[in-house]
Amino acid sequence: MPSRLVLADPETARDVLTFVGRAARISDEGVRLQAKAGVLAITAAALAPHGLFDQTPTILAMRIVNADPELECDVVVASLSATEDDRMLELPETGLSPSWAGIAPPRGEWQRESSLTASVIAQRAQWGISAVAHGTTSGSGEEAVRALRAAIWGEPDADLADLPRGMAFAADALGFISGEEDVPVMRSGRWMRLAFRRGHVLARGPVASGLTPVRGTGSAA
Repeated sequence: MPSRLVLADPETARDVLTFVGRAARISDEGVRLQAKAGVLAITAAALAPHGLFDQTPTILAMRIVNADPELECDVVVASLSATEDDRMLELPETGLSPSWAGIAPPRGEWQRESSLTASVIAQRAQWGISAVAHGTTSGSGEEAVRALRAAIWGEPDADLADLPRGMAFAADALGFISGEEDVPVMRSGRWMRLAFRRGHVLARGPVASGLTPVRGTGSAA
């Protein structure tokens, strides 16, 4: 991987560090850095399933910024560090390989379905945070906490046009809600996207699992 990221300007470098810091507060699975042709896409998994039967939806937060045209990379890292050059950020020596990084949201053919106000998204995020806090009892095991979070953040929310409530959590946690705005709700196949001015939140529901019904073969008697 390149040893350093070269961004468009010092402000962009600070913006990237802020995003990576916020992502680290909600997940230890790092951020994906994809750079090409002067554009850097930074993706973090706000929520992701762990195991085949985990019903947590895959919810990704993405920030797109300008970078040096010669920068090319596709890596997942746990952190980034400032350098003596305020346009450059240092990468760690090793990368990560979380399962969510193998999921690629669609790049085109998104259809706008509706819009939501940023204030409603913020309210539903705070409601969910409170529900998780009140539903977690002292001594709760990791599996119980994970199940609670999956139930609250994975539930379709009527106030969010039936999007999973975790999309509001991701927007709030990654700092995409800043002032009032109408946020387009976009769809592409199984994927949904909230297109904020400051970034994008993408969600894909859990993959259906289990056995299919047994069908008879041959001619009837």
